[in-house]
Amino acid sequence: ASSLGDSKQQETAAVMQSIEQADGFAQVFPEHKFHIVDVLQKQNHIVGMTGDGVNDAPALKKADCGIAVSGATDAARAAASIVLTTPGLSVIIDAIKESRRIFQRMNSYAIYRIAETLRVLLLMTLAILVFNFYPVTAVMIVILALLNDGAILSIAYDNVQYRNQPEAWDMRLVLGISTVLGVIGVVSAFGLFYLGERVFHLDRDHIQTLMYLKLSVAGHLTIFLTRTRGPFWSIRPARILLMAVFGTQAIATVIAVYGVFMTPLGWGWAMFVWGYALAWFIVNDCVKLLAYRLLMPRRSSQTNSIRTA
Repeated sequence: ASSLGDSKQQETAAVMQSIEQADGFAQVFPEHKFHIVDVLQKQNHIVGMTGDGVNDAPALKKADCGIAVSGATDAARAAASIVLTTPGLSVIIDAIKESRRIFQRMNSYAIYRIAETLRVLLLMTLAILVFNFYPVTAVMIVILALLNDGAILSIAYDNVQYRNQPEAWDMRLVLGISTVLGVIGVVSAFGLFYLGERVFHLDRDHIQTLMYLKLSVAGHLTIFLTRTRGPFWSIRPARILLMAVFGTQAIATVIAVYGVFMTPLGWGWAMFVWGYALAWFIVNDCVKLLAYRLLMPRRSSQTNSIRTA
């Protein structure tokens, strides 16, 4: 029985190796197509499958990305993840490139949103518990949320660089980077609070306006940190993103300077907050690069993308 089991395992390993090394398959039955896709997935490959007939439907459904070509049957279309509307397969390349760009934008948004949530929640909680002080009012939080939503919508149109290998969500990396950025944001916010209260001896109302403008400016600058894994200048931002960020921050600055729903701050203090936020922006970018070096997994081997038909 033991020798029979060993023989079966050797046979299975030989089949896996032959499938991986083959350049193509001909005269196969529907169950063969399904089996090929299944074997490749068990070998940790990301598998793409193209087809047009009813007999391709099981394999299309099984594949990580089933692609029904132009003129495919209804069964193949229903089983596929992507349905091509024009003849030829070259459009698949464009679809893969665009999907990977979308993934990069979603990844950037997730890191930004988690980092900002941590920053605001930790700041509010610690300021209330330790200093018995509300750093921002409820109206300020509403204004922050409105301006943030107006700017982050432009992330969907940002310039990104897709990778040549397939990618998957790495929550350890996403949570790690966002936590680092969020904690550093809290440290810089308390640094500004210390300067305002202990060094410049501002009253609490002016400190609240100071904290509001800092959260707004630093929060939007964080967008430029989360959109790249390298230095913030490594990928040029889209024009619409620049216009959205600096447009909303111009509004936030005017609100703080002239005291709309808050104590007026004045242009001098507003420029001080901008300089303070930009200085910490450079520090955050350096810390981000270090965090990526520590958290990025080392790719021991290139992941293959296989297409069967």
